[in-house]
Amino acid sequence: MAMAGAAAAASRGLLLSRPSPFRLRLLRAALTTAAPTLAPSSTPTPPPRHELLLERLRLRHLKDASSPGSHKPAPREKERVGDRGSQHLQQGKRVEAAESFEELGLGEEVMAALGEMGISKPTEIQCVGVPAVLAGTSVVLGSHTGSGKTLAYLLPLVQLLRRDEAMMGMSMKPRRPRAVVLCPTRELTEQVYRVAKSISHHARFRSTMVSGGTRLRPQEDSLNMPVDMVVGTPGRILDHIKDGNMVYGDIKYLVLDEADTMFDQGFGPDIRKFLAPLKNRAAKPGDQGFQTVLVTATMTKAVQKLIDEEFEGIVHLRTSTFQKRVATARHDFINLSGAENKLEALLQVLEPSLAKGNKVMVFCNTLNSSRAVDHFLTENQISTVNYHGEVPAEERVENLNKFRNEEGDCPTLVCTDLAARGLDLDVDHVIMFDFPSNSIDYLHRTGRTARMGAKGKVTSLVAKKDVALAKRIEEAIKKNESLEALTTNNVRRATNPSASTKGRTSRSVKPSSALKVVNQKGRRGVVLSSKSSRTPKDTTSTRRRSPVKSQPKAAKSAAPRKAKPVKPAKSGVKVSKSKAKPEGRKSKSDALNKPGTKLSVVGFRGRSSGKSAQSS
Repeated sequence: MAMAGAAAAASRGLLLSRPSPFRLRLLRAALTTAAPTLAPSSTPTPPPRHELLLERLRLRHLKDASSPGSHKPAPREKERVGDRGSQHLQQGKRVEAAESFEELGLGEEVMAALGEMGISKPTEIQCVGVPAVLAGTSVVLGSHTGSGKTLAYLLPLVQLLRRDEAMMGMSMKPRRPRAVVLCPTRELTEQVYRVAKSISHHARFRSTMVSGGTRLRPQEDSLNMPVDMVVGTPGRILDHIKDGNMVYGDIKYLVLDEADTMFDQGFGPDIRKFLAPLKNRAAKPGDQGFQTVLVTATMTKAVQKLIDEEFEGIVHLRTSTFQKRVATARHDFINLSGAENKLEALLQVLEPSLAKGNKVMVFCNTLNSSRAVDHFLTENQISTVNYHGEVPAEERVENLNKFRNEEGDCPTLVCTDLAARGLDLDVDHVIMFDFPSNSIDYLHRTGRTARMGAKGKVTSLVAKKDVALAKRIEEAIKKNESLEALTTNNVRRATNPSASTKGRTSRSVKPSSALKVVNQKGRRGVVLSSKSSRTPKDTTSTRRRSPVKSQPKAAKSAAPRKAKPVKPAKSGVKVSKSKAKPEGRKSKSDALNKPGTKLSVVGFRGRSSGKSAQSS
């Protein structure tokens, strides 16, 4: 008891004076010594008092650590986070999955918002990103599409805004946001804004959206009200800054969503123009600086070099699935010899999927190809909506709403690569009518399905000119390798350095595996043979002439001819013969129109199955 009394006296004496670091160490030593003696005592007062004292000291240190000028993480802590990110980048090891968001350090307000969304367990990118952003580290978050990257930066960002209000007395001001999220498209801007609004119902912060394609006046009115976060496109935000509707003064957090798209598709000058005042402000003595978060699903070496030059010392955090196939998606490759009708092959793949109630996206490489596919499907009584660059912005939003509507009659979206990035759609089946020219576009297209652990299917119609790239992508998918910077040209050069020599082209682009033709009596279909060495021709115009000004270039190779429309059958898809036959193909077309041929599919597991074309 004498020892306990001495410890209590020492504690009282230290509390009366200013708690210097030396006295704090003495206090901890005294409490540690007294703890075993006080434990068996019958008096219940000392333990709560000691716990309260330690809690006050801990809160005081936390407050000192978050004061202006010292909000940035200590060099040792930052180095530790960076080492973890670089190690994950090199070895690709899967991080430890947290069982709940509370383990990641999120507070009650953010947790309440997650509860309302029905989200309880974090994804891999959220386990990596949330702690890093909360620690004040500037990071690049890389993960496959549909993995929850938006929440990975919005959740900690909202908590940081609330923490700044509590610790530093910062509050909302008109035209002076503290956080800015830049997005490449209006559609992605609206998507991020919706998520931010859903969080704000519990976390009590205000966000607004500014993007192109809409009137300026409502956006000006919104910015003239107190605001915490602005979500918008780079061009429109710069317009508001130029007009004085928004100022840089309080910006502390900057997010670039779809960063690879930003730097790869012409947004670089706008981003640098936006960053210049922030960097100049951060270079001044005593300025608190700003934290940057970049989000991406793919990353080429060229874009990574640009990012590292623009944001010095930024940490790259990548998940184990970065630039790889999604495990819950099935990938099928249909090799076309060039002699069959590509549009009829599309119909054979599409109709069984629609019959099961699936929502389907059909990707085309060009605007003309997209128009031709849309016209062909409309002729065959299939309702579609369009999404490409020449569709006005308001109509694009309306078309997406029609496609999203569960009770709608437009389950098919015909689109270009404009719809391949940033759109959060519930799609069951992705069909690539035109195979992409590189693996990055392939990843973004396939990312429209199998999102957040759901199942999905990807079917690619592979023309002969695309066989080499498709084969390389298929091999990478089988081995679960990274699909990084594969293009048609570099794959051809790697496969056959003398591919330009006449007579060797057909030998260098053999399909990955032989296709089987399943015969069924009384049925006609499309023969997909891998033995033909003809130059592939897109027969887009062989059905009916599309009522547009121009047709696809590939379609001009065949003479315009009228064909009977393909009618959906109950038991399967029947493809009718065309009335006119192209000159010089008599023997080939006779072989193609033998009764009993059916579409054959080669899946990524290397299997050939006639039934695959009808699976959802």
